[in-house]
Amino acid sequence: MSLIKTWYSIAEAEAKFGVSQAQILSWVEDGVVRTEETDGKVVRVNGDDLGLKVDELTGL
Repeated sequence: MSLIKTWYSIAEAEAKFGVSQAQILSWVEDGVVRTEETDGKVVRVNGDDLGLKVDELTGL
């Protein structure tokens, strides 16, 4: 069991990673970021996936 939060609402992810909701949803559509969905609507996104993508783009 992980003690670190890995799933975030889109608003939480936007605040934590400094990436717009539109960009996050674009990565979701591209299959880069995994999601949890309810009735076909994205409820949460995977923070590990987002972190990897942000690191890739920033070179950190």
